Amino acid sequence: MTHRVGILGATGAVGQRFIQLLDGHPQFEIACLTASDASAGKPYREAAKWRLDTAIPESVRDITVRATNPAEIPDDVDLLFSSLPSGVAAEIEPDLCEAGYVVSSNSSNDRMAEDVPLTIPEINPDHLDLIEVQRDERGWDGALVKNPNCSTITMVPTLAALDEFGLERAQVSTLQAVSGAGYDGVTSMEIIDNAIPHIGGEEAKMETESRKLLGSFDGAELSLHSAEVAASCNRIPTIDGHLENVFAELADAPSPEAVGAAMESFPSADLPSSPEQLIHVFGEDQPERPQPRMDRMRGDGMQIAAGGVQSTPAGVKYNCLAHNTIRGAAGASVLNGELLANDGWI
Repeated sequence: MTHRVGILGATGAVGQRFIQLLDGHPQFEIACLTASDASAGKPYREAAKWRLDTAIPESVRDITVRATNPAEIPDDVDLLFSSLPSGVAAEIEPDLCEAGYVVSSNSSNDRMAEDVPLTIPEINPDHLDLIEVQRDERGWDGALVKNPNCSTITMVPTLAALDEFGLERAQVSTLQAVSGAGYDGVTSMEIIDNAIPHIGGEEAKMETESRKLLGSFDGAELSLHSAEVAASCNRIPTIDGHLENVFAELADAPSPEAVGAAMESFPSADLPSSPEQLIHVFGEDQPERPQPRMDRMRGDGMQIAAGGVQSTPAGVKYNCLAHNTIRGAAGASVLNGELLANDGWI
């Protein structure tokens, strides 16, 4: 079955990724593109300053961009993908859900709301059942589902694989690509020959979102995972691909080989955009991997790469990497959309 979908904020960097990933999608047909009032009324090819390394798909070039409000969305659209700035999304997404639309959103607002599913399909697909709680509490016919922050998505699948060893706390230091800040987010004079040891709000997102993703849902209420998470987030001059150094403290004392095996065997999801293997682990013969330039496009940009697994007095340390605008943003929302479709929410 093909579902008609819309993209909110379609002219921005993540919006363009949505268009790229949804071109020729087996379940979804792009039927609606929205952007700011300045872009509304223009064909997409004129409204968007296309910045990806593939051409604008022919299927969207001549679609007329609409204003981002419920009155502009066609009634036959089944699902909306949102890449709106969080301030804008906080105002518009609830209106869309109240109007009956299901929204799979990459925007950061409401991720930690108690009745909003924050979902990675391979990790916590059962959290989608929070939609029933959300609809009861808010009186919506639609629904709001979030994917986590790009740096959180990189780390959490590896922590989920380690939970069988008794995950007690995790510390992470990130080396994040400039595309995570948006095209105009970091100037060349700031980042060339430099590293910036602060990304506003990023550390708090990693520390809270991770515990929600790894938490449990009993059908009525979601409980956060008991593990403590501490993050230090840094911007470096790579274009795409977030590399992270993780130190995990565990109740058990698994060998590096057991940790690597747990990550490699952690199941992927049976969804069109899922990688065949969720986590690829580089062995001890490749301690210099993963690397952003070489490994960000593994699994068409949807796979997590890990390596450098070593024992520590409290557990293990390792590196992990993912493509931040594919797996960490648009691709994550697309996966959530596929899960919504497969589970009958749209």
